[in-house]
Amino acid sequence: MTEGTTSKAAEGSDTLTRLEQEGEIAADYLEGLLDIADLDGDIDMDVEADRAAVSIISDSARELQKLVGRDGEVLEALQELTRLAVHRETGDRSRLMLDIGGFRAKKREILAELGAKAAQEVKSSGQPVKLDPMTPFERKVVHDAIAAAGLRSESEGEEPQRFVVVLPA
Repeated sequence: MTEGTTSKAAEGSDTLTRLEQEGEIAADYLEGLLDIADLDGDIDMDVEADRAAVSIISDSARELQKLVGRDGEVLEALQELTRLAVHRETGDRSRLMLDIGGFRAKKREILAELGAKAAQEVKSSGQPVKLDPMTPFERKVVHDAIAAAGLRSESEGEEPQRFVVVLPA
C-alpha cells in the first residue's frame, strides 16, 4: 500500500469508529428515554451511507406509535434530541438517522415510488412536476429516486413549505 492508500484506509476506519460511537451514545440516550416513558423496545445500531443509523424496534408496534406521532412529527423531534445528545458528548454535529418501528423504512419505500412516478410523468410530458412540501429526509429520498431514473430535481421554497421540483432531462 502506498502512503495515500494507508491514510485513506485509516481515515475510513476513523470515520467508522466515530459513527459507531455516535450510535452507542444515541442508543444509551434512547434506552434512557424508553425507561422514562415505560416503553418496551430494542435498539438496533448500524452505519448506513456515512451516517449512524439507530432503530427502535418492538413486538408491540402500536406502543411505539406514540414515539412516531402523526406523520412522523414526534420521530423527527426525537431524532433532533438524540442528535443533540450525541453533540453534547462528542462536540461534533451528528447526521444520525433514527427509525422507530420501521416508520422511516416504510416511508422511504413510498417516497421512492413517488419519485419514480414523478420522473415517469416528467419523461412522458416533458414538463416539470412540483411535488407537495416535504421534510429534508423525504426530499432526499425523492431526489435520489429521481436521479436513479436519470432526471434531475431541485428543492424550492422555504421550510416548512419546501418542495421538490422534478425537471426534464
